[in-house]
Order: sequence, then structure tokens, then C-alpha cells
Amino acid sequence: MTGQKTGLTYADAGVDIDAGNALVERIKPAARRTDRAGTVSGLGGFGALFDLKAAGYRDPVLVAATDGVGTKLRIAIDTGNVDTIGIDLVAMCVNDLVCQGAEPLFFLDYFATGKLDVDQAARIIEGIAEGCAQSGCALIGGETAEMPGMYHGGDFDLAGFAVGAMERGRDLPRDVGEGDVLLGLASNGVHSNGYSFVRKVVELSGLSWSAPAPFGPGTLGGDLLAPTRLYVRAALAAIRAGGVHALAHITGGGLTENLPRVLPQGLGAEIDLAAWDLPPVFRWLAGTAGMAEAELLKTFNCGIGMIAVVAPERVADVRLALEAEGETVTEIGHVTKGQGVAYRGRLL
Repeated sequence: MTGQKTGLTYADAGVDIDAGNALVERIKPAARRTDRAGTVSGLGGFGALFDLKAAGYRDPVLVAATDGVGTKLRIAIDTGNVDTIGIDLVAMCVNDLVCQGAEPLFFLDYFATGKLDVDQAARIIEGIAEGCAQSGCALIGGETAEMPGMYHGGDFDLAGFAVGAMERGRDLPRDVGEGDVLLGLASNGVHSNGYSFVRKVVELSGLSWSAPAPFGPGTLGGDLLAPTRLYVRAALAAIRAGGVHALAHITGGGLTENLPRVLPQGLGAEIDLAAWDLPPVFRWLAGTAGMAEAELLKTFNCGIGMIAVVAPERVADVRLALEAEGETVTEIGHVTKGQGVAYRGRLL
């Protein structure tokens, strides 16, 4: 019979190649905005190229990091507010890289969904490009996977992959010693860890994502989506100032678990909890959940998103470099003999 359909197409199976091609074309300007010294190829090839020599490195050591955003994605999906979740993705990778002493050079993303919505995907990837631009990191490639049957409704997942470099022998941590000063850099809020707990607390509270936030000026969902702070430019400036012995990104595990990761055997830290004010979002979470202070400290960043471990004689210069890059800096403690983190004062 003339015009009768005789076989299945890929589109019949739920995969729209044309939509994928349209997405690539739409995001090319955003990716080009992140170009930096060393960028060689644009989007669309089988692989992405980067020229280390052109980036200014003579004897580089590469550093790689990969991460996701976790269940913060659930809030972005449920509210439809996906414009900044890409910043979170970049931050979770590049903030880790800089803790090794590395300058982030390039980034690749992986975006997977059941049914590709070109506008939604473009908004997400434009957020990724914004995070890269703020970090001096080129978005040189990625993968968009449309996988019917694997994701329900409008659900999607994100993963990121960042590569950085440093000159040989400049890696962190190094030379950490007793008496080194801990400089805390303020966070933007919850960042991207602990959101399974956050969502449980919101469920217990009975509030909707569109309800006014009990701890801020916006909606509950909007305020909880505040993007992870990008510390790259400030951290690199502090390293250049001299005297930075270590950097600790305060992610899952909070202050209690992350700071010891950069301290050598036989050394611990003492932190004065009275040195800064606990941001309202954490006070609300703890109060609504009846959360003990010790649990709060090993779950969330509690208002400190990055810690610089600094030689005492260099504290003033490092603080100046950090503040020049827009960071709010607080001296929160020092390195001690022993192990783990000891607290004095109270947050709650």
C-alpha cells in the first residue's frame, strides 16, 4: 500500500537525533565563551583537544576530578529552575582540583535524560558554561544521552569531568605544620551536599518548594538552589601570594571529615565555632530536624565552603589576596598536634 510505514525508526524508539543536533548548535556560543589559552577544538568532534604548551606550562602534572550534583537535582527538576544547577556541577569538580594546587583547564559534561527537551538541556549546559567561565576553565566537550525507559518523565542526571595542571613540585598539601592558621571562606549556603537530608527535612516541615523560605528572602526551592560557590580564582590568587600549605573543600562530611584529609599524620585541628555566625538555612535545618551540633558539623559546610591552611607569617597577605577576589574570610582556628578536628564554642 503506497505510503505505508514498513519499519521502525530510531525516533519511534524515543531517540530524536535531530533534537540532539539542534542542542549542539544552540550551545556552541556558550561553549565558545569559555575558550582560554590552550583551547584547540570546538564541540562536535569525536574527542576534544587541549594544548598544554599553549596554556603556558613547561613541566606540567595533570590532575583530574569527576563529580555530580546529587539529589539537589530533584529540587531543580521539581521546580523547573535548572538555570544554575550547571554551576553546581562545575564547582564540585573544580573546587576539588584547586585543592591539589591545580589550575582547572578544561571541563566535559555528561547529561542524560529519558526524553530530550532542547530548551531545558540548553539552559542546563549554559549554566555549566557560566561555571566554567567564572573558573577560567574551557568547556571543550561533553555527551548528551537520550535514554527512553531509563529516566522517568522529565528526570535527568548530570556528571562532570575536569582536568587541571600545575608545574611539577607545586602540588598541595605540603609543609603543613603545627600552628598553621585556618582561614575559612564563606559558603553560599548548602552548596551540593546533604540534599537527601534537606529534602527529608522539607518533607517533615510540610512546606512546598514555592512557599516563602523560612530562612531567606525567596521561595524555599529557590533559596535551596543557590549555586555552589566557585573558589578557583580566589584560591589560585592565595597560592600565588605564598604561604598556603593546604586547601580543603568542605563537601559531604562537613568540617569534621574534610579538613583532616589535608593534614599529615600526627596533626589535627582546633576550630572556634564562635568565630562565625551559622547561616540561617543551617539553623532552620537543624531546628526543624532536631539535629545535634555534631551531626550538623559532619553533614553540612555550616557556612564555611573552603578552608585555607596558611603559614602564620603569611596570613595577612593571603587574606588580602582572598578578599581582593571577593571572598569573605574568617580566621577559624589552627593546626594542632593530635588527630581529627576538635571544636570549642558553639554554633547552635
